[in-house]
Amino acid sequence: MADKINIEEIFAENVFTYATMKERLPDDVFGEFMHVVENGGELSSRAADAIAKAMKDWAVELGATHYSHWFQPLTGFTAEKHDSFISHPNKAGKMLLEFKGKELVKGEPDASSFPSGGLRATFEARGYTAWDITSPVFIKEDATGKILCIPTAFCSYKGEALDKKTPLLRSMDAINKQALRIVRLFGNTKATKVTPSVGAEQEYFLVDRERYLQRDDLVYAGRTLFGALPPKGQEMDDHYYGCIRERIGAFMKDLNVELWKLGVTAKTQHNEVAPAQHELAPIYETSNVAADHNQLVMETLKKVAGRHGLTCLLHEKPFQGVNGSGKHNNWSLTTDNGVNLLDPGETPNENIQFLLVLACIMCAVDRHADLLRQSASDVGNDHRLGADEAPPAIVSMFLGEQLEDVVMQLVETGEATHLMEGGVLETGVSTLPDLLKDATDRNRTSPFAFTGNKFEFRMVGSSDSIGDPNTILNTIVAQAFCDAADRLEAAEDFDLAVHDLIKEYMTKHQRIIFNGNGYAPEWVEEAKRRGLPNLPTMLDAVETLTTEKSIALFEKFGIFTQAELESRKDVLYETFAKTIHIEGKCMMEIAKKKLIPAIVFYAKELSEAVIAAKNAGVSDRVQRDLLERVTALLEKMQDALVLLESEMQIAEGMKDHKECALFYRDRVKVAMEALREPADALEMITDKEIWPFPTYGDLLFEV
Repeated sequence: MADKINIEEIFAENVFTYATMKERLPDDVFGEFMHVVENGGELSSRAADAIAKAMKDWAVELGATHYSHWFQPLTGFTAEKHDSFISHPNKAGKMLLEFKGKELVKGEPDASSFPSGGLRATFEARGYTAWDITSPVFIKEDATGKILCIPTAFCSYKGEALDKKTPLLRSMDAINKQALRIVRLFGNTKATKVTPSVGAEQEYFLVDRERYLQRDDLVYAGRTLFGALPPKGQEMDDHYYGCIRERIGAFMKDLNVELWKLGVTAKTQHNEVAPAQHELAPIYETSNVAADHNQLVMETLKKVAGRHGLTCLLHEKPFQGVNGSGKHNNWSLTTDNGVNLLDPGETPNENIQFLLVLACIMCAVDRHADLLRQSASDVGNDHRLGADEAPPAIVSMFLGEQLEDVVMQLVETGEATHLMEGGVLETGVSTLPDLLKDATDRNRTSPFAFTGNKFEFRMVGSSDSIGDPNTILNTIVAQAFCDAADRLEAAEDFDLAVHDLIKEYMTKHQRIIFNGNGYAPEWVEEAKRRGLPNLPTMLDAVETLTTEKSIALFEKFGIFTQAELESRKDVLYETFAKTIHIEGKCMMEIAKKKLIPAIVFYAKELSEAVIAAKNAGVSDRVQRDLLERVTALLEKMQDALVLLESEMQIAEGMKDHKECALFYRDRVKVAMEALREPADALEMITDKEIWPFPTYGDLLFEV
């Protein structure tokens, strides 16, 4: 019998929750803490010391020995340095355990060894981590023991943001300030804060760890650089939502327990479309907590997979020819008195506040579609966006038939007098209930889709931090709210002004609405006619960060300085070049040390088979034809290898990060594809016993 799991007992048992703090802190200290959480500001040194001591005592009681400032540098991963609680022994030789407020509030990691895009040089090593008081402190359990982890922001000695968290927190402040102006205009005087909430669905692959370790491309690059499709892929649609296999089920069970203990609201689990692909979805949380928790989800996926003899692959496209993995970023705005600004209500055509919010979001997405595209771009996502599994690289909004009809009424007549109804779905079975239909269908091909009371930004890659896309979303919507509030606050007739503004925004930005098939080739031409930006690759999108429009936007709301934007642009170019460089080197090594020797050996066997057939006086046609095919492909592979080596040598001599990245995209990647083509063809005709590593069939179907 399986062990019984009591979710209520284990949930957040490794989190220093508000309830735990209230129990362990003096009332005035807890009150001061909550005031800072809700209103901003700094803790007094007395309160910081009291909280640090309570935190340490709680952690030690649970078996923790160290603490760490846990942060998210521009690598996209998390970083941590562990310090034990031990202090100097007392005169009796007994070890003392200490943790002070200054250690809780501020840390000092090395700032020169993380990506900084020139903001920090090697000799400029000082950086700071600052406690994000609004994100829960937690204990991580792994082979190192139990570590008290303090979520922090990471900045340089000069104050520049060197992480994903700091800009996200800045953007949350910006949208809170501007959204409050909007709700005040509609008479909501009780709300004191508007918070962006996020739920990040996480897709991932699981493969057998022993087979994974036999694939150098998976180990070094996170994706297969060689590999032919097996006889069966995902074409039968039998894996999607299918029965979860025992081994995977055991993994998911342990994964849920680990996440629940960390306070992560893991709710949904299922098989995804591709073989060996799965998904986990949480409940909504505030943006910064959701970002922290998504990092914990990715870390925990990998950790728990290892315990089950599996490896979790988070690359957006680990297998060519089957679906890749994304991370759907569900985003909404909620006041602290419970009003969801994206809830249309039963009569959205009459909900003026909702229509204004919708008009502002239309304005924001249309005005800054390029930045949204950039926020979801990375090297791995270049393999996925635009394929039959992910939205196209062209940003558009899906509203559904009901809301689009409301928008069109407002655009054409200035009034939305009627509302499309969903009706009833008759099942035709006497024992099944008739179902109330929604007023609109869903659209999986839309990059930015309205799904009832939220927007789903579907472009984000599976390995990415959700910090960047939510920073962009919060900032561009804050700008639209600001512009609207400026006009409406100055209006003599508010009702007339808000009516005119909604009509103006929806008319001007209606081009961003597209409810059709985003995969259709015709959409590319239609988007071009509408004037929507089409940025097919990561490198096409990088420059959007430092346009005059973008710099003005980010500096106005204090999200990024121009120097911070320039640094991030440089980091992106450098990351792209380094990633393709690693992949190219890996391909060359596999080709030279494994594939070509194995195929030469196979060709030798075929040659010997031809001679043996001749000596036996039997037909050698099959052996000879196969030998000729293998030899021709082997020569083609060798020529492609020589070309790749040559292109890699040129790239390695380049110093400028942008020039280098473009060369890797336009020349090195082309050479890599040329090397892969004959290798994959050879896999299909080479004796399986000779092929030097597991195939797609081994990886995808034998888990």
